[in-house]
Amino acid sequence: MGAIAEMKLSSLSRRDFMKLLAGCAVALGLYTLGSMPKSESPPPSLLPYRRPASHYRRLSGSTVQCELCFRRCVIPNGEAGHCTNRRNQDGRLYNVVYERPCAVQIDPIEKEPQFHMLPGSCILCIGTAGCNFKCSFCQNWPISTRAIEDTGYVDFPCEEVVRQASRSSLSISFTYNEPTVAFEYLHDTVKLAREAGVRSLFHTNGGMNTEALRDLLRYVDAVTVDLKAFHAGFYRVTSASDLAPVLENLKIIKQHDIWFEIVNLIIPTLNDDLNVIKEMCVWIRDNLGQDVPLHFNRFFPAHKLQNLPPTPVETLEAARGIALAEGLSYVYIGNLPGHMANSTFCPSCEKRIVHRKHFSVLENNVKNGVCTFCGHKIPGVWSSPW
Repeated sequence: MGAIAEMKLSSLSRRDFMKLLAGCAVALGLYTLGSMPKSESPPPSLLPYRRPASHYRRLSGSTVQCELCFRRCVIPNGEAGHCTNRRNQDGRLYNVVYERPCAVQIDPIEKEPQFHMLPGSCILCIGTAGCNFKCSFCQNWPISTRAIEDTGYVDFPCEEVVRQASRSSLSISFTYNEPTVAFEYLHDTVKLAREAGVRSLFHTNGGMNTEALRDLLRYVDAVTVDLKAFHAGFYRVTSASDLAPVLENLKIIKQHDIWFEIVNLIIPTLNDDLNVIKEMCVWIRDNLGQDVPLHFNRFFPAHKLQNLPPTPVETLEAARGIALAEGLSYVYIGNLPGHMANSTFCPSCEKRIVHRKHFSVLENNVKNGVCTFCGHKIPGVWSSPW
């Protein structure tokens, strides 16, 4: 997920927000609300927990077990789970970030990245506090590593998210932090979006439990999944998480015929072994198909990994070469503006069909889902409801 560009914000009025939406064609800064005065953003403990959580079960006494992600946190009364958002009040679990985002921004859809969904369009991005991973390289750590009391928030109801997106011809994306930890907010919003004919997507680390994931896949149009490495040890050491659920969820998304794209951030010395990258590409081809787009993104020092250099361009290009050699059709290089692999090439005639420079689409030669040069079908989401 793209790094956050913080901007000071004391309040976000409805009028200001409409002005923000009207400017979707220009680059806009992300509004993070950590500097919001506490008087305007009181701790959630002072507010009613408006949305009971889903996907949990009661244990003995007032203890509950969250069943939303792979952690399955056991949460005593008055405590929170690992993500800080799901909190037990008298034996009932609540999600305290429901309709309370700390980050709202309009982005090009390419930033997600989604390269095969409505190229050149804009998305209304929603982010909240908290995460169920602990990635040492997280670019968005100012919100992902903090609780809602520390980030601040604005009230942004699901109905209003959909209304604003519809009025301004935007798709909706839950991103920046892990959407799993805002599950009820995500679920209720994308369900309303489907009913209103508004497209939606989310960017995930893939650690959600399968039942919850299946609930979401009924309503969303696309998913971007971070496949952080193809080695379980990397997940344990750098993210305090687990690889197996991610691989299982990728297969589930494929089974549901939902459009998805995969991002692999290549970090020097940690997950840049080209032999392992080859294993990953073979697994993707054999389990998910050759047409799933794979983005090899360049790492830059962030959060707790300030000691490592940016990923060498040669490593990114070598990884892309391996993926293409193993039969993957759409392989991109990200976080490297101007590289030819920002663009989409037809696997049949090999002509450039979507010309990109970083997040900007300069030319699009995909019409009605086919290459205009040779007629080859290009998988993705190409039709807009607007």
